[in-house]
Amino acid sequence: MGQSGQGPADASASAAGLTHPPTPSLGREGEFPERTCILSREHGTRDGLIRLALGPDGNVLPDLRAKAGGRGAWIAVDRATLETAIAKGKLKGALARAFKTGDFAIPADLPQRIADGLQRAALDRLGLEARAGALLTGSEKIAEAARRGQVHLLIHAADAAEDGNRKLDQALRVGADEEGSGRQGMVIPVDRTTLSMALGRENVVHIALTAPASAARVSDAFSRWCGFIGC
Repeated sequence: MGQSGQGPADASASAAGLTHPPTPSLGREGEFPERTCILSREHGTRDGLIRLALGPDGNVLPDLRAKAGGRGAWIAVDRATLETAIAKGKLKGALARAFKTGDFAIPADLPQRIADGLQRAALDRLGLEARAGALLTGSEKIAEAARRGQVHLLIHAADAAEDGNRKLDQALRVGADEEGSGRQGMVIPVDRTTLSMALGRENVVHIALTAPASAARVSDAFSRWCGFIGC
């Protein structure tokens, strides 16, 4: 995916900088605070929605970390729905109600900025887990760890060979004592070249997360991105 620029309103919490969302703080009644999507009216915790912020220059920009100051609004729709809402003026109207002003501009590439930011966030999360020592690459190392039951999340690049995927998927099922279950690794919309660049390693085709918490963080980041782009 292409890299998009960002406005000054969102320097610290832009689409380029998403990391795994922090666990929401508990409210007075012991429940996670919820946000409401301005388009679908669906409710959800903030880590499951995307915040749009109104910058001082009047542009609406993605605030994926939900850290930017000023007025903000939340959406919980995929890219296709967002693009339709922009084209029909529904997003403009919903934001005007949320911001209590119509004095703002929606960049034409807003959906792409969100998609790019979520992709970068997912790849950045892989890099963080690699530096923490919770990530394995290389088919042989992954297969060995999988058969021992040490793999909590298995990832395949988009251009990985089906035969290689099948062998590692089988090792995953053996190690988890789930033979016959059909359990498989996660095929992500990123090729081996992009994965290799993200991790600073050569020919990264398969990735295994060996710590439960690391697996959860990576799974959340990729699920959020894939949910938005509809893959």
